[in-house]
Amino acid sequence: MQETQSTCPYCGVGCGVIIESDGSQITGVRGDPSHPANFGRLCTKGSTLHLTAARPIALQTRLLRPLHRAQRDAAALPVPWDTALGMAADRFARTIREHGPDAVGFYVSGQLLTEDYYVFNKLSKGLIGTNNIDTNSRLCMSSAVAGYKQTLGADAPPACYDDVNHAQCLFIVGSNAAWAHPILFRRIEDARAANPGMKIIVADPRRTDTAGMADLFLPLQPGSDVMLFNGMLHLMLREGWLDAGYIAAHTTGFDALEALVADCTPERVAGVCGISVADLTTAARWFAQSKATLSLYCQGLNQSTSGTAKNASLINLHLATGQIGKPGAGPFSLTGQPNAMGGREVGGLANLLSAHRDLANPQHRAEVAALWGVPSVPERPGKTAVEMFQAAADGEIKALWIACTNPAQSMPDQATVRRALQRAEFVVVQEAFATAATCGYADLLLPATTWGEKTGTVTNSERRISRVRTAVPAPGEARHDWAIAVQFARLLEARLRPGATTLFPYTTDNADEGAEAVWNEHRESTRGRDLDITGLSWQLLDTAGPQQWPLPADPATPPDESGAPALSVPAQGKARLYEDGVFPTADGRARFAAHAFKPVAEPRESRYPFSLTTGRLRDQWHGMTRTGQLGRLFGHVAEPSVQMHPDDMALRQLASGDLVHVTSKRGSIVVPAVADATVGPSQAFMAMHWGSEFLSGSSSTGERLAGVNAITTSAYCPTSKQPELKHAAVKILKAELPWTLLAMAWLPEGHAQATREALAELMAQFPFASCVPFSNNTPLDQPGRERMGVLLRAAAHEAPPDATLERIEQLLGLDGADTQRYADKKRGQRRAARLARKPDGAATLEGVVLAGNTSAEGWLKTLLQEELPAQSYGRLLLVPGAKAPVAVQSRGKPVCTCFNVTDAAITTELARCHGTDEDRLAQLQGTLRCGTNCGSCVPELKRMVRMTGPLATKPVAQAAI
Repeated sequence: MQETQSTCPYCGVGCGVIIESDGSQITGVRGDPSHPANFGRLCTKGSTLHLTAARPIALQTRLLRPLHRAQRDAAALPVPWDTALGMAADRFARTIREHGPDAVGFYVSGQLLTEDYYVFNKLSKGLIGTNNIDTNSRLCMSSAVAGYKQTLGADAPPACYDDVNHAQCLFIVGSNAAWAHPILFRRIEDARAANPGMKIIVADPRRTDTAGMADLFLPLQPGSDVMLFNGMLHLMLREGWLDAGYIAAHTTGFDALEALVADCTPERVAGVCGISVADLTTAARWFAQSKATLSLYCQGLNQSTSGTAKNASLINLHLATGQIGKPGAGPFSLTGQPNAMGGREVGGLANLLSAHRDLANPQHRAEVAALWGVPSVPERPGKTAVEMFQAAADGEIKALWIACTNPAQSMPDQATVRRALQRAEFVVVQEAFATAATCGYADLLLPATTWGEKTGTVTNSERRISRVRTAVPAPGEARHDWAIAVQFARLLEARLRPGATTLFPYTTDNADEGAEAVWNEHRESTRGRDLDITGLSWQLLDTAGPQQWPLPADPATPPDESGAPALSVPAQGKARLYEDGVFPTADGRARFAAHAFKPVAEPRESRYPFSLTTGRLRDQWHGMTRTGQLGRLFGHVAEPSVQMHPDDMALRQLASGDLVHVTSKRGSIVVPAVADATVGPSQAFMAMHWGSEFLSGSSSTGERLAGVNAITTSAYCPTSKQPELKHAAVKILKAELPWTLLAMAWLPEGHAQATREALAELMAQFPFASCVPFSNNTPLDQPGRERMGVLLRAAAHEAPPDATLERIEQLLGLDGADTQRYADKKRGQRRAARLARKPDGAATLEGVVLAGNTSAEGWLKTLLQEELPAQSYGRLLLVPGAKAPVAVQSRGKPVCTCFNVTDAAITTELARCHGTDEDRLAQLQGTLRCGTNCGSCVPELKRMVRMTGPLATKPVAQAAI
């Protein structure tokens, strides 16, 4: 067995992993105990990474060779790499000659490595001469970038993970870290255990598992964060809780902010935010009077039309109280992707240049042009993500190159995005996974490497650079993202500037050598900048481990012949910034930013009375091109739904599971509604992951529905251009679709993904359809017993043609002589079931289709999914009705994915536990092992302990004044 150190490709915590392989296949993964981001821990997603790389799954999901569509509706056919890249170079060169450089655009990803990002940025801005390069980080972190620059002078998070161990007050706002950044949340839990006196404030419209840890929970109205922060500052001013000395010595602009917040009285703020004056006062006091206050925030602040204002207004609180530049204090923005920071470092956004340089600064443009060896770089900002797809939809951008991201799932206002992809004259999709919805719109598909195959670097939320190393060879003909861009750039150079010296002199024959050469050029671009890493090298990363920037070269130690810094002194990056109170601004002072509160772009009103917000699930990530391959990761949340407050459902006579139309001004989807008291009244929540790959259907006009982002808004912050994915005004009405379908079956290894894709082609025939994998959720420490199946759910006004149901049965293996059947064409009902004999002679249900009457779903689904003995049922399997002919006891919903521990088992065991909540949790874990591996389920376990303990009636987070 071989072991390779690398990093996890999910959230921005940047966990280190050790990949186990046999030289050709990845066979296992575990946390790297030496990596300072996670010290060996991994979440549910990270601990199952090796399963997503297993060959049976990879062969079904991966792009393995270049493919070309002669026409948009034609099948994509294999072409050689030289042909594919030559075709791309010809089309881009022609478009540039005929329409100018701004007629092309590049949309890339925070999942790319820094080296990939750097080459794409140079290709766009240096060779082609357009700033039309943006990234899905625009949807993630651009408001945080703008907030840092507006107040502190540079896009540099000043805090680090270790600060949770020193904080006396933790302010978590706009972040469900328990689910979105679970390994960081484990560190918070450890810090709280070591320091029980730490105060934790959580502000969020939903009472999330993160809020379950709070001493004070502020259930904000969506979009009211700026009013909250300004109201807290008003109270700090009134009560004398500010650090006047710090304000005078290290900041500017406070007078304007003081005047602005004078109107933010406690009563006004409480009314706008939906909280009490007492809780507002407590939050302000704890924040200001703590010896060290650390703020953690994420998309709840960023994905907003006031995103920059929210970020800056929170930073104002830190500056006004001196809560910055010391252990345990500072505004700490948590990145949502593994290398969103690296993309920001190389300037991979439409309004940035390399090494945090500003596009509007002539000196900065000249510095980059000199580094790249070009006469100039364009000065006009390019199209940001929303603007780029709008321009393509309008015909302004003719050619699009999309790399390592899935805009046909993740972008808001999907109708516009898909119109853009259809209207663009040439679309290149550079992608590892053939299952991404965007692949269906590509003229040219280029296969790229992914986790376990790549080489390069990434930067996590705390400015820590880590090496990513190749563990196994790339499958098929897949190539590294940076190498694809380099090879394309050289062909394009020959067409745009024939005879000129190449701007891309990096070898693509040796991946490590070429990628390191790209990184060395990036390193040189940082010289003298706030993120100076001239003291760093790949060799140093290999010997000393991951490092934080800035890490400038020692001027007394000359570099070696390659320009790399000498290694005579141990590397030591800077853990915290601004400890001396000096900021990267013209006068060295931080700047207060006075932002008045503005409501959301689309307020609730009588026609659209609900506020819809979106967010993450615990066990899924982004568009689920990787996590969506594993049925075990659907155990915690099995299917798409929209969550509503129970009172809102009762008022509309809705029961959990009823289908509803969720409609905004942009579109409508059909989805089951689920009652959830963690959602506020007149609010609704839906996970961001549900795209057309898993949730679909068709409108009355036949238009294909496109998941949750069919209804989100593309309205964006005027400064950061980040869209308001966190809020849309919607109406929710019961869907009258009386004919229903449930079809599910276990499938042979290596067939689940192909079957799901075939079923997905049928989804558009129904007004509502969802299709997800499931598994038997065997414990991770019992490999070899995992089974995979597929579940299709659909609803319609009337029964579909028999041919459609026959096709579904065929795909699920229910078309043989061993399948039991029942049909009543007059009632539109049809049922089929198949049993399979085990080696021990027992029979289990292998597949079932319920069409027209799905009332038996509850017990049949349990019988199948939990592989219970079924030989005694016979044709009773075809009997309709919610009551099983023979009693069936469900094991319950999985809570612990690692060891397949369900809520029912936990509740039963907790009834036997005694003592304090901590004692009962320890007893529970000692017996069932839940929460003892990755720990992602620990917040939910603690919630269940509280709900069943002697204080179960006490509110989860009651403020103490």
